[in-house]
Amino acid sequence: MKTPILGSSYVTRSPNAADSRMVNLFPEVVPEGGKEAAWLQRAPGLRFLQTLGAGPVRGLWTFNGKAFAVSGTSLYEIDTDWNITNRGAIGGGSQVNMTDNGTQMFIAAGAYGYVYDSVTHVLTTLTTNFYGAVGCGFLDGWFVYNQPDSQIFWVMDSTGTTIDPLYFASAEGSPDNLVTLIVDHREIWLFGTNSVEVWYDAGLPDFPMARIQGAFNEIGCLAAYSVAKLDNGLFWLGADARGNGIVYRSKGYSGERVSTHAVEWQIQQYASLSDAVGYTYQQDGHSFYVLNFPNANTTWVYDVATGAWHERAGWENNDFTRTRGNCQMNFNNEIVIGDYRTGEIFAYDLNVYSESGAIQKWLRSWRALPTGQNDLNRTAQHSLQLDCQAGVGLSGYSQAEVNDIVYIYDRAHDYILDRAGSALKIRDYAQYTVTVGADPQVMLRWSDDGGHTWSNEHWRSMGQIGQTGYRTIWRRLGMTQKLRDRVYEISGTDPVQIAIMGAELHVSPTNA
Repeated sequence: MKTPILGSSYVTRSPNAADSRMVNLFPEVVPEGGKEAAWLQRAPGLRFLQTLGAGPVRGLWTFNGKAFAVSGTSLYEIDTDWNITNRGAIGGGSQVNMTDNGTQMFIAAGAYGYVYDSVTHVLTTLTTNFYGAVGCGFLDGWFVYNQPDSQIFWVMDSTGTTIDPLYFASAEGSPDNLVTLIVDHREIWLFGTNSVEVWYDAGLPDFPMARIQGAFNEIGCLAAYSVAKLDNGLFWLGADARGNGIVYRSKGYSGERVSTHAVEWQIQQYASLSDAVGYTYQQDGHSFYVLNFPNANTTWVYDVATGAWHERAGWENNDFTRTRGNCQMNFNNEIVIGDYRTGEIFAYDLNVYSESGAIQKWLRSWRALPTGQNDLNRTAQHSLQLDCQAGVGLSGYSQAEVNDIVYIYDRAHDYILDRAGSALKIRDYAQYTVTVGADPQVMLRWSDDGGHTWSNEHWRSMGQIGQTGYRTIWRRLGMTQKLRDRVYEISGTDPVQIAIMGAELHVSPTNA
């Protein structure tokens, strides 16, 4: 029988109800002609591009063929050869938002605000009539931004650096303060703690912006930096007078829930939600909303193409962590990601299977029997075969090279990872003769009590390089115990391509 390994990440409050976890894997639907209706592929790795000071990378933006990054307390300009130029000092320590008019760039940095001129290379600090900025955007020749801890947003002529003391308005549809704003489809979305209202450029003489009648809803925003554009709309972590922790996307002028009960249960357990940081990107036709929770050290990802959620994670000290990505831009034909810990920027690369050399562990857990088919009798689990692409070995290296290493870490800097995951700096690869890199392994374990306790680990090969017909199979898996239920889990860390089409389970029922 086919065991339901495909799907999304869905772990409920009680793992006995659902315990389907997916980390660093995501599904892709095969509309026709495929072996199965969908398959699981490995999440992209991080390929190092450049270091921008000490970091962290607080924001990324691109226009006029150049890229810009706020890293640590500096603004950096980046050209297409990844050369960097420091363009000045940026205050504050948290995330920044940026926007541009084609020549000038506005930087909203909390208590600080800046305008950078790409022609003169002058970075101007806003002072007079400036009281801070969180969200920002460009609309019809104007920079717009919201003032922290208030209902006020400001409009500024984008061709200069002067702020008119009368060019502000209040979002007064609800008494809540504004959290942030964003410009989408030439409209200003003003996100409060419990509400959203939308304004447009009415061309009025005293103040150009006006409310759109009826464009108001009682779904607010919990985290200022969770708001991001994707798939012709907006995504954000929501809150209202009744609760918080639901992820929404815009639908008209309202919000449509896209998070699941399982994801919401996870999110609402976190001690802090207001520090959540979201960004979006598109790769191979998948549009992803990435939502980091720094306090919880966790990353959730929503795929618009499938409507499915999965986790993205690093692997440190034998545990999953949030991914290193903190912000994103599309530049130089690369999906560029900024690091939340250092000043490094990376490319999301589906042909890289590590986080810039650090181990990227993938994991999938799922119920052995399809929904509704467990009759609570014991079953004999004879064998499980993983239907996956075999014979992948280490990508990009010859057989002679992989025979002399354990894991490639950062070949340009002569690093490797040993089997325990420790970084070793060496100059002579030949001194290491372990060949596991050429023969990638996958681990299986199982739980017979709904996911509370687990069996020992059982390792199998996925086939050495070129063994494309190799069968990854586990036999003699025993009888289900206790609850007459079984959850399987597979995982791996080898830096190879992962493509899972399904899994076949041979099982016999009993009357016990």
